[in-house]
Amino acid sequence: MYNTFGVKANSLYFEDADTLSELINILKNPLYQNVDKFILGGGSNVLFTQDFNGLVIKISLKGINVEKEDENNVYVKAYAGEIWDDLVSYSVEKGYGGFENLSGIPGLVGATPIQNIGAYGSEIKSSFESLEAININTGETRFFNLDECKFGYRDSVFKNELKNQYVVVSVLYKLSKKPIINLSYKALKDYFDLIKNNNPTILDVRNAVIKIRSEKLPDTIKFGTAGSFFKNAIISKDKFEILQKNYPDVPFFLEENEKYKIPTGWLIEKAGFKGQRYGNCGVYEKQALVLINFGGATGLEVFEFSKLIQDKVKSIFDIDIEREVVVI
Repeated sequence: MYNTFGVKANSLYFEDADTLSELINILKNPLYQNVDKFILGGGSNVLFTQDFNGLVIKISLKGINVEKEDENNVYVKAYAGEIWDDLVSYSVEKGYGGFENLSGIPGLVGATPIQNIGAYGSEIKSSFESLEAININTGETRFFNLDECKFGYRDSVFKNELKNQYVVVSVLYKLSKKPIINLSYKALKDYFDLIKNNNPTILDVRNAVIKIRSEKLPDTIKFGTAGSFFKNAIISKDKFEILQKNYPDVPFFLEENEKYKIPTGWLIEKAGFKGQRYGNCGVYEKQALVLINFGGATGLEVFEFSKLIQDKVKSIFDIDIEREVVVI
């Protein structure tokens, strides 16, 4: 079962690509030329609501290499099949700064630029240099720089105009030999204030992030989950002022262009879903942004529950919340 939600689904064809040559051969195989294709990484950000009538390609390319370095920075290349948190651990052990706030995020390296993963005041775009990808239809290789990826909040060009057109092969990251500690996220700063650590290292930050995450997220051995199921809501200034008038305690983050980010977990909790169960799935009792499979839930059941949450939040707050997971 190649998805962390633990739902059952089958595909018409399945291939596991361990090397670049294997991946190219799979894409050029005449058998697969006219079938739909889905690129699968760690399965931690996908919800299968049905069988997939096409080819699923699991990306298992491995390797972590230092490509170049200078006095201040090191450029680390990681292949798409590497476990993301293994790469974070590697960088922290080497003393390279930039990934520590992104510790504990599930999934593989190949998904990091597609999703522009982020947590605890950091996003992958801050450490991104370039990536290598293969066109799914032509088999041609292309390199993308920072600007070409068009990173946004949990967003990139690969989720929009180039959706389903490329498979990421490797990513080149720019990390710092002289790390600057990022404690911009309140929960992280509060943690170090509490333990009276005024000069944390990147290892301290990594350990703190893992500890905070573990207290907010379910045990993945017991429950199926994709972590945060929804994106945080981005709303206009006018809508925010109305929301704040009705709910003075609403938490928020000021974004660019007079936009406001509202924690969707807060909206879901206010709507009464935190800790609630819906058949075999539900909302995690410690973090309302997380949906879980108690066991035996189908993908369609989880999807229908997420739709119920969206509708309720919309009816109460007039805010549309968007799923972060990819729904098949």
